[in-house]
Amino acid sequence: MTANASLATPPFVAVVPARLASTRLPEKPLADIAGKPMVVRVAQRAREAGAQRVLIATDDARVLEAAHAHGIEAVLTRADHPSGTDRLAEVATLLALPDETIVVNVQGDEPLIDPALVRDVVSHLAAHPDCAIATAAHPIVDAAEVFNPNVVKVVLDARGVALYFSRAPIPWQRDAYAPQCGAQAIDIAAMPAPPTGAVLRHIGLYAYRARFLRTYPSLAQAPIEHAEMLEQLRAMWHGERIAVRVTNDAPAPGVDTPADLERVRTLFLTNS
Repeated sequence: MTANASLATPPFVAVVPARLASTRLPEKPLADIAGKPMVVRVAQRAREAGAQRVLIATDDARVLEAAHAHGIEAVLTRADHPSGTDRLAEVATLLALPDETIVVNVQGDEPLIDPALVRDVVSHLAAHPDCAIATAAHPIVDAAEVFNPNVVKVVLDARGVALYFSRAPIPWQRDAYAPQCGAQAIDIAAMPAPPTGAVLRHIGLYAYRARFLRTYPSLAQAPIEHAEMLEQLRAMWHGERIAVRVTNDAPAPGVDTPADLERVRTLFLTNS
């Protein structure tokens, strides 16, 4: 559990975007986990976090029906949204949420998301009124993760606000990494572990102000967003600030592949 989970959490709405199409794991939101669809498991975690309202936002009637069958509110959204953030923007508009409402995007493939972390990110956004978004990160201890482009890194300013997100190893530890580089390919196995707390891995959990969500679809794609394939860079490119809650705990595994699904199913059965 993260450090400030015991503090009072501001009111918030949790939205679970659930797009049925998935290349690596077909119909992923409906995948069974210990007797319930994965997307329902995620929504139940959001309820445990204390959300005043939890909705599943989907582009398919089958997900809508599964949500309703388990007592979860759900809305049918357009099928052509390029990202989960765009889907949340439609929900914010459909529900006519007041500008300062905090809306949390709880990824639909994170059935083990820690409710305490959700609360922490909400509280972090409330504590940063100059920020439109809050998210989370944790320290990386393995050099291989620093150099893995599938692991997104973030660097912060003195107030815990993001300076940049990247798939590259940032910040670059010049004295530690340079001796292993040079003109030849980097030998990751020879790289030292990063100094404690020096490199942060981004956790894909976001809290937004509804006002920002409604403007997001109108923002032009940013060159840095296109280069890194990271949609949060669009907000930064257009001058929005992102507060980052740092936790010492790495998140539980999400579900992207059939192997991930089996691992999560085993964890549910073990803990039930």
